[in-house]
Amino acid sequence: MGLSRAVSAAEDAINRRSVVYLRRRGWRPRIIGLTGYGSVRSLHVLGRVIMADPEADTEDHEVGEDAPEPPISPLDVAAEAQRGWRSFFTAQVGFLPVTVRAGDQTLRTTTDRGGYIDVMVRDHGLEPGWHEVEIEAVAARPVTAKVLVVDPTVRTGIVSDIDDTIMVTMLPRMLIAAWNTFVRHTSARKAVPGMAQLYRTLLDGQGDAPVFYLSTGAWNTVPTLRRFMRTHGYPEGPMLMTDWGPTPTGLFRSGVEHKRTQLRNLLITFPEIRWVLVGDDGQHDPMVYDELAREHPRHISAIAIRQLSPAEQVLAHGTPEAIEQPPARRNATAEHGVPTVQGRDGHALATLLPEVIAERRERMVSR
Repeated sequence: MGLSRAVSAAEDAINRRSVVYLRRRGWRPRIIGLTGYGSVRSLHVLGRVIMADPEADTEDHEVGEDAPEPPISPLDVAAEAQRGWRSFFTAQVGFLPVTVRAGDQTLRTTTDRGGYIDVMVRDHGLEPGWHEVEIEAVAARPVTAKVLVVDPTVRTGIVSDIDDTIMVTMLPRMLIAAWNTFVRHTSARKAVPGMAQLYRTLLDGQGDAPVFYLSTGAWNTVPTLRRFMRTHGYPEGPMLMTDWGPTPTGLFRSGVEHKRTQLRNLLITFPEIRWVLVGDDGQHDPMVYDELAREHPRHISAIAIRQLSPAEQVLAHGTPEAIEQPPARRNATAEHGVPTVQGRDGHALATLLPEVIAERRERMVSR
C-alpha cells in the first residue's frame, strides 16, 4: 500500500509540473465531453479536462466525430500515430472549477485528480431521448456533451463488453489499448461476425431500449471505438470506460471492480430494466456477470458469452483455455434460472439467445 501511494503521489507531482509547463507555453484547458446517461429523475454527466494547444486542430472526440472516415494511405500512418500518441499521454487538469448545465439545473463542481467530471444532476427536467448538456470550466472553451435519458417505460437493456466481444484485434491483451488509441482507422479492426445484427434483433420491438458498452479500456480510446461501432452498424449507446494508472490502494486500477461498480450503478439507476449481459470468456466476464445475476436474478434476463478461439485465448491471457467459468452447480442458472448461452460469434448466439430470453420473460410474468 505504501508503494502505491508513493507512485500515485509521484504521478500527481509530474502532472502538476506538466500543467504548469504547458500553461507557460500557451496551452489552455480543454474540455472533452463524454457520453452520459440517466433516468428522468437523475443524470450522470461525464467529461474530462486536459491541457491542449489552442492553435492545434480540435480533436475529433470533441467535434466532427460523425464525419466520414477518409481512406487510409501509407502517408497517413505517421500522422495517425502522432495524434493517437497525443490523446494517450495527456496532462489532465485536476481540481478545476466546472459548471454543468443540464435541462433545468445548473451544478457547480470540480474535476477530480485525474481531470474527470462525473456528476449526478437530479430533477433535470429532460424528456426521454438523446440530449446535449453544456459543460464550462475555468479558462476553457465551453462544450456540449451528449446524454441519454432512458424512457421510464423501457424494460429491456443490453450491456456489452467491447474487446473480443464485438471487436477482434488479434493482439496480446496488453497491447489492445495502445492499438485502439494509435491505430484510428476502423478498416484496421475486425468486427465479430453477427454481433451487431444480434443486438438489433434483441432491441427490435423494445422501444428505446438502451445499449451500454462496458469496458476496462481507457477513455482515450472512445473516439476510435465510436467510429468502429458506426462503421459496423452497432446501436449507439453510452460507453463506460475506465482510467489507468496508480491509485492510493494499488499500482493499477482493477478492471473487474470497474465492471462490478458500473453494473451496480445501472441496476440502481434503472431498477425496472432487465438486462442482457454480453461478454467473452477471454477474461473475467463469465464470473462478473454470473456474480451479478446471482445477487440480482430478477434484473438479469440472460447472459451471453462469446467463446474465443484457442489462439484468441492465448492472446487474451497466455493459455489456450478459458481462465474462469462459474462452478457447474453454483451459478445463476442452477440457482435462479438465469439462462447463460455461449457461442463463437453473434450468429451462433442468435440461434439461442432470443428464445431463452422469451422463455425467461414468460416465466417471470407467470410468477
